[in-house]
Amino acid sequence: MPKEADHIEDGGDKESKEEQRQGASGETVRKRVRANTPSPHRGNTPQASPPRFVSVEELMETAKGVTNMALAHEIMVNQAFQIKPAELPEGSLERRVKEIMHKAFWDCLEAQLKEDPPSYEHAIKLLAEIKESLLSFLLPGHGRLRSQIEEVLDLPLIQQQAENGALDIGRLSQFIVWMMGSLCAPSRDEDIQKLKQITEIVPLLKAIFSLLDLMKVDMANFALSSIRPHLMQQSVEYERNKFQGFLEKQPNALDFTEKWLEDTVKSLQDSAATASASDSSLHPLSVHNHAYLRLLRWDHDSDPFPETVLMDQVRFQEMQQEAEQLVLLSSVLLIVYTTTGEAISGLPGLMETLKNTVNVLLADMHTPSFSAQEVLATIGEKLCVELSQCLSQHGYSPFSADRKSALKGQISAAIQPDNTVRMLMESRVHNYLLASLESSQHKTPPPLPGGLAPVSKELKELAVRFSRLVNYNKLVFSPFYQKTLQKILAPGESPGTDT
Repeated sequence: MPKEADHIEDGGDKESKEEQRQGASGETVRKRVRANTPSPHRGNTPQASPPRFVSVEELMETAKGVTNMALAHEIMVNQAFQIKPAELPEGSLERRVKEIMHKAFWDCLEAQLKEDPPSYEHAIKLLAEIKESLLSFLLPGHGRLRSQIEEVLDLPLIQQQAENGALDIGRLSQFIVWMMGSLCAPSRDEDIQKLKQITEIVPLLKAIFSLLDLMKVDMANFALSSIRPHLMQQSVEYERNKFQGFLEKQPNALDFTEKWLEDTVKSLQDSAATASASDSSLHPLSVHNHAYLRLLRWDHDSDPFPETVLMDQVRFQEMQQEAEQLVLLSSVLLIVYTTTGEAISGLPGLMETLKNTVNVLLADMHTPSFSAQEVLATIGEKLCVELSQCLSQHGYSPFSADRKSALKGQISAAIQPDNTVRMLMESRVHNYLLASLESSQHKTPPPLPGGLAPVSKELKELAVRFSRLVNYNKLVFSPFYQKTLQKILAPGESPGTDT
């Protein structure tokens, strides 16, 4: 039977089921590879050089290179990345053709086995493919298993038995199922038991091939998880070279990256002028870190994303949403504690209860159906109820109507971008993330700003993911950043090496 083109076969193998468990287990996450080519014609940015005509072949080659670079990038930055068998869309022409061809093959096999005497031409070809697949799962040290496979699935002997009418397909199928059970991941044990319950030869062989395809994917994921720690340097060089090749064919492919860095420098200069401060913030490393922080305030609907971080746009957007939710959550909690006073400070479990209440209601904060005013009004109502109950339980006088009204009003006002409390918490969250970038080289986390203790766990996790993504991006694109920042900050001087 023709091998499936939509499954990925890997030669990597395992020593035991415990090793295989590491590669095959884990929650499958959606693949977020952005393979779209950075277009130099987005927006109204002037062209750095006149456009040149390219052939269709050059265009296809460039697109393939960008896609491969995106896949390599996804493997490195997404620790949960897994290879999955491709599923053809239901009702598609490709799926119908595939089903028709497979049905014709299996019907032909069944007809051959029902002949008198049976014809084993197709069956022997299937056994040869199965043998090849089983051998591909073995490590060099698996000599005993290799010998067993070679002995039982001896193709010349099987051919001779078929010619003499002595071939026992059922016995060979049982051996194959047993060997698959020895080599598969623990998560496939249930599938092996189902194979053992199939008694008819053709349905059994069909099920064997389906499970072998899944085992190949398991082995590919196991190999991927095993070699990922050793791929860092190779992946950095690969992505950098791929992007360099793309840049040579599209000379203005860094237009939006340059604009991103230029806008960051201008913003820092304006801030320094307003504060009458020195220009120490215009150190290349500082500019670079502030530029990354600006990605967490990005207007994704109107501003083109910089080309060098385009493959991670989804990740930066998700982090931006997380940061915005943490800002609003910490703002509400700060309002509650400053409004209520010492009566609730230090009460065990109260902070976590209030935090969970607010978090649940803010879960859909970035969905189109989210109504900020309605949700914050609901939050105010619920928190007033919980605070009144808590105060009563601990012997304090309950909330008065005036205090409830004042608290609800302040909570509702927190949605406004110019709200004082919200602006304060936003500044502290972003300053913490910026400090995390600056301290990542020293492996020492920055101190947590005041008012962020209730969200410290979530904020620290966000800072770790943000720093890892930024640091990997710096490794890949540092030569391009150095040249760009040199042109912006110190024309005529040689580029530095600290970005």
